[in-house]
Amino acid sequence: MEQQRSFGSHTTGILYLVPTPIGNLDDMTFRAVEILKTADLIAAEDTRHTQMLLNHFAIATKTMSFHEHNTKMRIPELLTKLEAGQTIAQVSDAGMPSISDPGKELVHAAIEHGVPVVPLPGANAATTALIASGLSPQPFLFYGFLPRKTGEKQRILAKLATEPATLLFYESPHRVGKTLAAMSEAFGDRQAVLARELTKKFETFIRGTITELQTYAENELKGEFVIMVAGAPDKPVVKSAAPFKDQVAAIVATGAKPNAAIKLVAKQNGVAKQVVYDAYHELGRA
Repeated sequence: MEQQRSFGSHTTGILYLVPTPIGNLDDMTFRAVEILKTADLIAAEDTRHTQMLLNHFAIATKTMSFHEHNTKMRIPELLTKLEAGQTIAQVSDAGMPSISDPGKELVHAAIEHGVPVVPLPGANAATTALIASGLSPQPFLFYGFLPRKTGEKQRILAKLATEPATLLFYESPHRVGKTLAAMSEAFGDRQAVLARELTKKFETFIRGTITELQTYAENELKGEFVIMVAGAPDKPVVKSAAPFKDQVAAIVATGAKPNAAIKLVAKQNGVAKQVVYDAYHELGRA
């Protein structure tokens, strides 16, 4: 197996990006095991977590912690080792390095210093969930974790409200309900799917509308989730802006506040709140 590559008179090591199982250890590939066994060092998000994987496959390679809180300190150390000819395998706790996990900064630094970066294929929660979701698998847009702050989350979802691709998000169990509520407000009541405990004994897919999934999320949830939402429908099956303005105006005339009226009209028409908001205010300025 190739462990070094030469650049002129200089020989450098290789940075391997090694996916690890997202739940089922049998999903580890033969190549991934071999790379971890023969590497000089494994850069791991959590060395204690990774050690359980290494023990299972009888891998004795030394590990070094590499996570979001020590990135700046570790990158110079790892680059020095790579430029000295060592081979380093970088892993996250589960799935693909760099996908919502540490790694991208090290990849960028390695490329800038002429160090070869070799990715291995393997487990990934987003695409694993997508192909069994029943939603259109292409095109899709993977976002990852949304911001925790309500305002930032709402701004991101508003931007995605007109995106035609299937949308993929990661979410922790205690925030699924709030995130679905924010999606309902931004997207309207579209088809969506929750996937949890992928590749594990209690793997579950919950399919329905966003509103129906909100009802499910009222229960106590466990496990990491992938939230998938159908893309925005093709524009106008002829729902012009004027009727939206008229509907909002009629509700406001009863004494309701404009924002409440906009939200109600969006829900009644099955469109995103932002669409009604823009139509109402644009026409209001006309």
